[in-house]
Amino acid sequence: MSTTSLTAANANGGPLKGSGRCRTLRLVNCRSLRRGPALDTYHVVLYIHLLSLLVGIAAASVLVVCLFQLRGASELTEAIPWGMVAGKIARLFPIAILGLFGSGAYMTSDVWSWSSGWIVVGIVALVVLGIQGPVIAERSGKKLEHALRENGPGPLGEQARRMTRYWGLWLVEFSSLGLVLAVVWNMTTKPGTGSAIAAAVIGYAAGAGLGHLFSRAGAERMTASAATD
Repeated sequence: MSTTSLTAANANGGPLKGSGRCRTLRLVNCRSLRRGPALDTYHVVLYIHLLSLLVGIAAASVLVVCLFQLRGASELTEAIPWGMVAGKIARLFPIAILGLFGSGAYMTSDVWSWSSGWIVVGIVALVVLGIQGPVIAERSGKKLEHALRENGPGPLGEQARRMTRYWGLWLVEFSSLGLVLAVVWNMTTKPGTGSAIAAAVIGYAAGAGLGHLFSRAGAERMTASAATD
């Protein structure tokens, strides 16, 4: 007796006929569909890839909040907590980048091709993010920390307030966000090399432009206030 006949057997051990057998087979097929495809290594790695992406975007969002709070601080006691949060959150970026690269490398080798334009652009974007963070953003954060320590307790002086708007913090943060969103777009649409590069450049430039605008917002009032003091 075949597997199908065994599956469609009735309580007495005999094969079902007609409508009874059809209903039984439909029930078995529906249960198989509800179970869905079997879990494999690719989907586990895809989950790690998406999780790493979410960790990076979440950390970047928290840093954006920290930057706006630092920019609006007028006292040292208002700035210090946000500076400490930013320093701790920044430690997540290397983990996110390694997770994205490692999982992306596996999926590329398993399903895609290393010569695909959108994949090459994604790798270059990860390299840019990996360089901008420690080389520019981290050093800029150290400069801000030094300025706050020199300021001492009380109202923030001109130098400390200027460092809360330092380009190395704002432009790097927002250009990185723009670049990540462009890479997500490329991952979704999988365009050719030219279109992938254009998306990355536009995302990076748009983010850098927003970072510059946000860093300069209210700078005139800060200068006037410092002159009055």
